[in-house]
Amino acid sequence: MIITTTPIVEGKQIVEYKGLVFGEVVSGANFVRDFLAGITDVIGGRAGAYESKLNSSRKQALAELEKEAKKVGANAVVGVSMEYQSMGGDKGMFIVVATGTAVVLH
Repeated sequence: MIITTTPIVEGKQIVEYKGLVFGEVVSGANFVRDFLAGITDVIGGRAGAYESKLNSSRKQALAELEKEAKKVGANAVVGVSMEYQSMGGDKGMFIVVATGTAVVLH
């Protein structure tokens, strides 16, 4: 499965458009991660625990996107974009959404 941010795949021809597909993951942070990230904010540096959780959520969203594309008979997803949004106020929740167009390439 080819997943790309570009609208075309060089050397391939789009022969069928299957429609929009999405991969969505809602994740939450926990107390320990929040506490450690708060310390990192005070002393400076990167919040590794949050970065790891965000990276994991992005990979899960892309895996969901691929699964949805396969369901409609696509072998690629073009024009992929990723969006990140905090939600749940002070509860530390966030959503990662991958969106793209499922296509058949030859």
